[in-house]
Amino acid sequence: MDDRSQRLREARLAKGFDTAAAAADAHGWNRNTYASNENGNAPFSYRRAKEYAAAFDVRPEWLYDDAAGPMRAAVDPGFVPIIGRVGANPDGSVLFATGQDPTDLAPIPPGGTDKAAALLVVGHSMRGVADDGALIYFEDQRTPPTPDMLGHVIVVELDTEEVLVKRLLRGSRPGLYDLESVAGPTRQDARLRWAAHITAIIPPYQARRIIRGAA
Repeated sequence: MDDRSQRLREARLAKGFDTAAAAADAHGWNRNTYASNENGNAPFSYRRAKEYAAAFDVRPEWLYDDAAGPMRAAVDPGFVPIIGRVGANPDGSVLFATGQDPTDLAPIPPGGTDKAAALLVVGHSMRGVADDGALIYFEDQRTPPTPDMLGHVIVVELDTEEVLVKRLLRGSRPGLYDLESVAGPTRQDARLRWAAHITAIIPPYQARRIIRGAA
């Protein structure tokens, strides 16, 4: 077992999964693939590290390389990270500061948990939903889309690793979804890795008052 696989096992146990099979079943992973990643027989990529890290609430940089800092990002109690910017691109994709710790924090919204995360709206492509400078909160649980999300604007990640804020619609067949933009063309028959309800939208004026820099 190499250091990377040992850290994967450590993260899985810290999350409360007693066995590799239990973790794989809970997240829809292939049991054999996950077991091979954890026992060191099949080293995993950084892309896979990001998926495992999201599931186990650890930093992907740490999971992939222990020289990349602590197991978890330090966030003050009562605050959650602003993990990216949305609306800055015409396609509505979320821009992440890949490989960096969050530089800004926002208070946990009413009804939110410590798994909440926030996106900062940049530009006017989401006018009518969230204006420039607003905060969009969601629970960063990385679970598949559910029927109650259909017809709603939500946060999704595609199998291409793009993270978007879109209205979720049924695709041409099961397992595929159309993603309707607030402004712009609809993306058809997308495959999703996870989807999350938006739990709060904070208007720009209030957002400016509550955003604080990370220590």
